[in-house]
Amino acid sequence: MDVSSVASVLRDEARRTNERRVLVLAGDRDDGYDLAETALDTAGVSLRETVQVGPRRVLDCEQVSQHRAGNLLGTTHEAIVFDAHDELHPNALGRVVGAIDGGGLFILLTPPLDSWSNRRDEFDGTLTVEPFSIEDVTGNFRGRFVATLRAHRGIAIVNVDVGIVEKDGITNPAPRLGNRARSVPDSEFSDGRPSTPAQQERKFPTSAYEACLTDDQISAVNALESLHERNRAVVVEADRGRGKSSGGGIAAGCLAGDGDDVLVTARNYRSAREVFVRAKTTLDELGELADTDHDPPTRIESTAGGVVRFEKPTKAVEEDADVVIVDEAASLSVGLLERFLGFQRVAFTTTVHGYEGAGRGFSVRFRDRLAESDYEVIDVTMVEPIRYAPGDPVEVWAFRALALDARPAVDPLVVNATPDEATYRQLDADDLLADENLLRETFGLLVLAHYRTEPADLARLLDAPNVAVRALCWDGHVVSVALLAREGNLPVDVREHMYDGGRVKGNMLPDVLTTQLRDFEAGIPAGLRVLRIATHHAVRSSGFGSRLLREIRSEFSYLDWLGTGFGATPELLRFWRENGYRTVQLSTTRNDASGEYSALMLDPLSDAGHDLYDRHARHFSERIGSVLSDALSEMEPDVVRAALRATAVDIPLSLSDWEWRLVAASAFGPGQFDHGPAPFRRVVLKHLIDPADTNSAVLTPRQERLLVRKVLQAHEWVDVANELGFHSTGEAMRTLGTTFQPLVNLYGTESAQEEKRRYID
Repeated sequence: MDVSSVASVLRDEARRTNERRVLVLAGDRDDGYDLAETALDTAGVSLRETVQVGPRRVLDCEQVSQHRAGNLLGTTHEAIVFDAHDELHPNALGRVVGAIDGGGLFILLTPPLDSWSNRRDEFDGTLTVEPFSIEDVTGNFRGRFVATLRAHRGIAIVNVDVGIVEKDGITNPAPRLGNRARSVPDSEFSDGRPSTPAQQERKFPTSAYEACLTDDQISAVNALESLHERNRAVVVEADRGRGKSSGGGIAAGCLAGDGDDVLVTARNYRSAREVFVRAKTTLDELGELADTDHDPPTRIESTAGGVVRFEKPTKAVEEDADVVIVDEAASLSVGLLERFLGFQRVAFTTTVHGYEGAGRGFSVRFRDRLAESDYEVIDVTMVEPIRYAPGDPVEVWAFRALALDARPAVDPLVVNATPDEATYRQLDADDLLADENLLRETFGLLVLAHYRTEPADLARLLDAPNVAVRALCWDGHVVSVALLAREGNLPVDVREHMYDGGRVKGNMLPDVLTTQLRDFEAGIPAGLRVLRIATHHAVRSSGFGSRLLREIRSEFSYLDWLGTGFGATPELLRFWRENGYRTVQLSTTRNDASGEYSALMLDPLSDAGHDLYDRHARHFSERIGSVLSDALSEMEPDVVRAALRATAVDIPLSLSDWEWRLVAASAFGPGQFDHGPAPFRRVVLKHLIDPADTNSAVLTPRQERLLVRKVLQAHEWVDVANELGFHSTGEAMRTLGTTFQPLVNLYGTESAQEEKRRYID
């Protein structure tokens, strides 16, 4: 059998079953392209329906690079030719595979499979960080990738160099049942629908349901009808390719057609593109499309005055809108998701598995908070694929090859685990490759713990020379895992490059301390940054994370420092503080996806590490007061409190006699804070960063929030009073005075005490 015959049979089988097939052309690149063109012609695939993914255009069809593979999201094609000779970027592969329609072909051009893992390519270069070189990168990811190509159904492999079909990929599937008719709702649904019992009559036009491609999509659109009512929340969960975004677009178009202002948000517009494509089509078919800004649109207006518009999450939470649709909601932080609960009508759509992210924060923590809210919550799960048949072998292969379906151990296997009895393990690439279940549990925990985990992180886990994995295991199952990265120990030329503003990959903490905080020596000490740490949800908050950090600290005690960086929340700051990490920097802008300010923390191990920490903790304490009244004026008070409390540094409190009299008079007498805020600010910073009494709660949390909002962040009195629940600005002012009384008692000099006695003796 030659390549023409293989392509013809694969295409025929794919069309007959509404599945996809893979054709691997391994060997010389030019010969591979020639055979790809022959295969497409033999299989009856037009080049107009084909996309070439590669560094330069070779075929007479649409071409995109791997770095722009996201442009194919929401599109479908009969064939994609993917050139992996220069690089194999896992994220690009994950994006393009989903763009192949049922009956289509995925043609993969590769170097010779037997030697591919020994080659170094452009993607390997992205895994290279100072002081390592590309020769230090391993080829484990590609070795595993090749093994999945050889093992999975529906994948043909042709050795281009010798003209041999090594594997024909033919599955000879049993005949499938015919497609079921879609259950388009009609007026009979006025008696009630099982999927959305709160609805009493259909509100969307029949044409909206006729546009749906599966019963699951009909159910999703049907559920989204409830967004006509206030206090409604809809959650739509699905694997990729099930049509959740297009279903959201149909609903958005219908709602805008009724005059609603529909705000759509996602990590980026690309993720929500399909929502807008479908919303525009829906309004056009209804004859209610008035205007769009461009194609694809980010703003669509209806003849009824409604609109569908896009905003990034951090801006969207500040907007006013009738309806909000949060697409790929699991990719956002819990804190940011909670801010959407202020809208009366809101929908959350998200991917169960996939590179978009499926954080446990959404599926457990946020869902719990949504259930506790005043919303009537309607849940829809979409299972049936739209572009291809269920059980499609290409989807099965892609999920395994990229670990898109990786997940932790099931709860019963670890629910009785205890930190003291768990085993501390080093998980190197050989361990993970030898035990697929161990790999799935390890990577599954990382995926569910962090919205940014993606297929490229699987390659980083297996190949990057600066990355290490440590875990706590119970009865052979992973219950807690940390992904670690070596940083620092940088030569002088690299440090000079950073100091002059150059980017240095993989050294986040030295980079920030050098470029932003102007410390030329920050890159000298050798450290280890905790990139991710995750504990199985069945045993979370029982001490596993702390035990794992203790073991890591013990094992790597020969280094100068341990560090971490993360989206700051009070809970996370307390966790890291309790484990010996201390704040040295807060970012001055919010992350667009998480909506949080980042915190950088250090745990010094050696004299060099302590020197590094001491000078940056001192600098942090000296500058943070002015930053809080400027760039960080909107940081949440509880985040400020936790970040400052997690900074261990001595702060001398040197107020003049006059300044102490001003503070004491405000606390005990007729003085006023507004006449001279500077000394008040220094007292507050002393108390939050370097308190004199660490064993008792001198102030209540509300009092400390008042100090943060008014004294440190300089908010207007009326805003402070409203936010903190005071009856009037006068009450807030009086409370600020009494809040300073215990601080004067703790820190005040004889001048302060003398001023105090004028009013209480």
